[in-house]
Parts: sequence; C-alpha cells; structure tokens
Amino acid sequence: MALGYVLAVLATLASGSGSILESMGVRRVAAHGGSSLDLIALWRQWLYFLGLGVNLLGFAFASAALHRLPLFLVQSMLAFSVGVTAMISTFMGARLRAPGWGGLVVGATGLVLLGVSAEPGPAQALPSHWRWILVASVIPVAAIGVYARRHNHVWATVALAFGSGVAYSVVGISARTLHVPDAVWQLVLEPAAWSIVLNGLTAAVLFALALQKGGPTDVTAIMFTTNTALSSFVGLVYLDDHIRDGYVTAATIGFVLAIAGAIAVAHYSANTRQKEPTPEPAGVRV
Repeated sequence: MALGYVLAVLATLASGSGSILESMGVRRVAAHGGSSLDLIALWRQWLYFLGLGVNLLGFAFASAALHRLPLFLVQSMLAFSVGVTAMISTFMGARLRAPGWGGLVVGATGLVLLGVSAEPGPAQALPSHWRWILVASVIPVAAIGVYARRHNHVWATVALAFGSGVAYSVVGISARTLHVPDAVWQLVLEPAAWSIVLNGLTAAVLFALALQKGGPTDVTAIMFTTNTALSSFVGLVYLDDHIRDGYVTAATIGFVLAIAGAIAVAHYSANTRQKEPTPEPAGVRV
C-alpha cells in the first residue's frame, strides 16, 4: 500500500513540472516567430518534448499507483499538481499571493483526508464492450479540438482544456481497469491499452492547443478538475472503488478541499504570474 502512495506522489511531481516545461516550449514557438496555432513548430522546441517526456513518466507512475489505489485519490493528487506548477513558477520569477499559498495548504489538507479515507485494492473488471466504448470516446473528444482550434474566443480555451480533461479521465479509467497479460505482446489485443494510447495522444494535443490560447495554470486547473470529477465518479459508481468504513464524510470534505485548493492556487498564480516580454517586430525602431 505504501508503494502506491509513493508512486502517486511521484506522478504528481512529474505532472506539475512537465506542465511548466510544455508551456515554456509552446510559448517559445510564438516568441520565435512561429504561429501560435501551428503545432508543427513545436518540433523545434526540445523543452516541449522534455515536458512531454516528464509527463509520460508521471503517467507511468500514476498507472502503477492506479493498480493499487482508487481513482478518486490518485486523480485528486494529480489535480493538485497545479500546486507543483505554481511553486515552480515562483522560483522562475512569478509571484504567488498569500491566498494562493493558503490554497496550497487547503489542498494539501484535502489530500491528507483523502489518503486516510481511501481503501486500497484493484478495480472491478469492465465488460469487453465497455472497454471498446472507452476507445471510441476519442472521436467526440477530438471533435471538440477540431472545433475549438478554429475559434479564438475565451470559450475555445475552456473547451480545449475540458476536452483534454475528459480524455485524461478516460486514460485514468483505462489504466485502472487494464489487465496486464503474462505475455507483453498481448497488450496489442487489449482495448484498454488502445484507449490509453489514443486518448492520451488526444489529451496531449488538446492540452498543447489550450496552452497556446491560455495561461498554464488556468488550463491546468480546468483540465485536472474535469479529469478528477469525472474519473472519481466512474470509479466509485462503476469500478468498485471503496472508501474506508466511517470515512465517507472525511473523503467528501477532502475531495472538496483538494479541488478547491487546486483552483485557488491556479487562480491566484494566474493573476500574478510574470508575463514574458513580447518580441519587437523586425524593422521597428524606437
């Protein structure tokens, strides 16, 4: 059981730091003259791919943790990685106001309550047709990305972040229910494995598009809140995730505090983060 908690903590740290690196890579594309809507330009940014690699490492940690701990705990910890993002940002020059630090304390308190409330154990297996439905869910989520990419209003950012959260929640559900066969090659026959790959790629693309339109903490907050709420609901209702006897109230309070803390940190760090200077157009002299 202790290993599950360690893996969840490592996943949280990797997710928060990976988001910062991805954001730096995306913003460098615009700063160096690339179109803010041109994902092809990201191929020139090693920081983005470093961040993506760190996030993939975090996903590996989270997947291992999900085989031991319920979705509502692991996903809540991943949601609170926005606190890791905010703290790293402060070391890079951004300022986090006092209410933001308060949000960190509130969120951490919520995670402690969730940690003592969770009942470790494997998930209930999903029927085969439901596992294929998880694979097919990538289609409507990708449609959200296609629509939002063509619009620049504020709701486009929200839609992209929301779609990314939905896709990541499907990844979490698939990882929680994934049956690892004795022969590794047989994973290609497992719908949950395909769901993880397809929804994971879709989530990463939508997250990158959202970062191009909005700040990293805003986007991260929407994405992780959606991810946590949806996957926790599915885990408790359909996957036989359990709360310890007598700890339902503590788990409920902990869940609310964890999400509220993450949102508070995202809000106050977004309002006070240090803006990168806009490059002067070529040929313009003052």
